[in-house]
Amino acid sequence: MTDAGGDMRMLVEQIAQALVDAPEQVQVTPVEDGDATILELRVAQSDLGKVIGRQGRTAKSIRTILGAASMKFKKRYMLEIIEDEEEDGPAE
Repeated sequence: MTDAGGDMRMLVEQIAQALVDAPEQVQVTPVEDGDATILELRVAQSDLGKVIGRQGRTAKSIRTILGAASMKFKKRYMLEIIEDEEEDGPAE
């Protein structure tokens, strides 16, 4: 991973950690996709609404910051908020 990729990952991670109740569960995984890098954000199921926000406003704001910061590195970064399926326990 390049230095820029690490900086962008840390930026998204710090923003998300400031928003959620369980900052230790915040994970940001960079995935290279051609000329762009997708940053996959995972948070605790109960914190999903906090990073998405009402009508997606918080997620849109994070994407705006990410877009503005990525102009410095002349590379496209995209944010994808991943909703993990909650495990219901052992399958019968």
